[in-house]
Amino acid sequence: MRDLISSWKKAVLAAVTGAVLGLMTLAPGAQAANLLELNFWLSGPNYEGRLADCEAGLSTISSQFQDKESTFWNSALQITGFSRVHETAFRPWQSDNIPRRYCTADAMLTDGKMRQVHYSIIEDGGFAGYGQGVEWCVVGLDRDWAYNPRCRAAKR
Repeated sequence: MRDLISSWKKAVLAAVTGAVLGLMTLAPGAQAANLLELNFWLSGPNYEGRLADCEAGLSTISSQFQDKESTFWNSALQITGFSRVHETAFRPWQSDNIPRRYCTADAMLTDGKMRQVHYSIIEDGGFAGYGQGVEWCVVGLDRDWAYNPRCRAAKR
């Protein structure tokens, strides 16, 4: 009985393999892209360079900082306020790059210390490229060293 089941399984496996190989030989070969598949009429990203002022990114920084500190570092540290908010650069590279507004501010934290925050507001830099995004770094609290040393990579 075992030999009958074993030979039946082998026959089914051989039939399935033969069918798959047969279908693969009948499939059309690879061809070059046709005229419509060559990115015809696609002009690429059209950046307008209209970015919000530096103050627009502060609420995002506060909420993301609190989330990052509590989730990853088990800390109750929060930003309580900002002062001396100013722009440091706008589109500092050639005009074909993604428009960014670089800013710096002083942030008061719940531990009583004033720390600098360097951040940029990025056109089409939000989730899935929708809306403006904010990248930021709090000097002295870049614990994962993403912008080290002293958040220099976040300045510009």
